[in-house]
Amino acid sequence: MQNETMVDVQGLVKSYGSHTAVKGVQFQVKKGEIFGLLGPNGAGKTTTIEMLVGLRKPDEGTATLAGFDVKKEVNKVKEVIGVQLQSTSLFELLKVEEILHLYASFYPRNINIDTLIEDMLLTEKRKDRIKGLSGGQKQRLAIALALIHDPEIVFLDEPTTGLDPQARRTLWDIVLRLKEQGKTILLSTHYMDEAHVLCDRIGIMDQGELIALDTPTNLVKKLHSTSTIEFHLNNPPEQEWFLKMEAVEKVSIKDTFVQLYTDNLQQALTSLIQLSTEHNLKIEDLQTRLATLEDVFITMTGRSIRES
Repeated sequence: MQNETMVDVQGLVKSYGSHTAVKGVQFQVKKGEIFGLLGPNGAGKTTTIEMLVGLRKPDEGTATLAGFDVKKEVNKVKEVIGVQLQSTSLFELLKVEEILHLYASFYPRNINIDTLIEDMLLTEKRKDRIKGLSGGQKQRLAIALALIHDPEIVFLDEPTTGLDPQARRTLWDIVLRLKEQGKTILLSTHYMDEAHVLCDRIGIMDQGELIALDTPTNLVKKLHSTSTIEFHLNNPPEQEWFLKMEAVEKVSIKDTFVQLYTDNLQQALTSLIQLSTEHNLKIEDLQTRLATLEDVFITMTGRSIRES
């Protein structure tokens, strides 16, 4: 039943002393969906996941995974979830196939290890010690360990952090294949392109709160701006100056870097060039692009996700 709710989160709160790391987060994830928690480091993504998988106890709120309460039915929850955390500690001296057999022994049922090694592109490394694996291979092994008991829901916490572009794309392919197999996936990331490529829906988190929730396409559409004009300008004028230009919907200025959001690129560019000529403004490194999730975050918070 594809419309079945597999993850139901209602008002989760977690505080550490006077600091509230997660502030009343709520969302649902449907069966077979890839749901992303997108936000900067420290936004509360990892703490939210840790509460859902039983590593931290919520101060307030409730959550169920495949219908099981994360606080009251911990053992049932463990049977239906697989977890890859940001920092997975592996037994470095074991061989790849040895650690998979070890983890398989912890569960009453498990999937075929040879197939799993092949799916994670680790066939050539199966007899190698873990300490000799690359970062991407270790991440794929960590995901293999999370899948060993054939869980219904898979949690991936920042799965591609620190990986090179090729290793990241290899992991993207693996995540999309898991979706094809019917897995429900909840992943956290601070990479905009990753969220856009992988996720059916995204919850944007900032400072412990869920500030937006929708499909990537709809989040960008809500900007009411299809394009972005970017350039550098020494001593740029105030935002209001740019907002008087034709077709400019929103403006972001950070030091000398200016971003103009528009749904009429040609008109906005014509107006910019005309005004810069009239006022003798020297525009440098001008470029245009389609609006992205990064622009959504900037519009909602006033800063780039990379600055947070």
